[in-house]
Amino acid sequence: MISYELLILLFAIAVLAGFIDSIAGGGGLLTLPSLLAVGLSPAAALATNKLQSCGGSFSASLYFVQKRMVDLREQKWSILAVFVGSAIGTVLILHIKADFLRLLLPILTISVGLYFLFSPSVGKEDQKSRLSPLKFALIPAMVVGFYDGFFGPGAGSFYALIYITLAGFNLTKATAYTKVLNFTSNFASLLFFILGGEVVWVVGFAMLIGQFIGARLGARVVMAKGRKLIKPMLIIVSTIMSIKLIHDNFF
Repeated sequence: MISYELLILLFAIAVLAGFIDSIAGGGGLLTLPSLLAVGLSPAAALATNKLQSCGGSFSASLYFVQKRMVDLREQKWSILAVFVGSAIGTVLILHIKADFLRLLLPILTISVGLYFLFSPSVGKEDQKSRLSPLKFALIPAMVVGFYDGFFGPGAGSFYALIYITLAGFNLTKATAYTKVLNFTSNFASLLFFILGGEVVWVVGFAMLIGQFIGARLGARVVMAKGRKLIKPMLIIVSTIMSIKLIHDNFF
């Protein structure tokens, strides 16, 4: 049983996580450890985390679609590919351990942070896409979707990176489109966790509401501040995530 006090605390954490997630990703750094700290098993924490994450990613996605920053028809193949990739990843994580990814992930997140730090003009303006929409969907989008279903941390940063480097999007546009793919992979993963009976619904819905509120606030900040805020936030989140993962793996 979770007390009302803990539910209120988890709600507040979800608001903050949703705000951070909608700008730069990495909200799971707050929510997943919090779920484990209140006594949920690892499987239940992962499943419940996917439920509450759906609230934030849906809220931000809806806001960006309403503001016409995202064209869903343009991303139909990517949405489908991410859904399939995330579903496959979730089925696998329910049966095997992801210990090797815990060792690899700090390297990936450090690389993302360094890329944005030492590329002053990255994401400043739209560039020519290096891949057709179908190739983008079937290769990088599906791979990141699989990763998000299989493991998850840092997926938002990876989505933003492939949109900038391979689809040629500017940073603000990449952040908006990232939320749509984030929601897709979260939703696909959640469906399989529900079938596995691991979701703690009361906790998940309380945090989902918090995520929805926080993500809407964060999405508005993205619209107002754009690249000036997103880039430093991506670097900071990637750095913090890398330090935490290294600490968890080796100390």
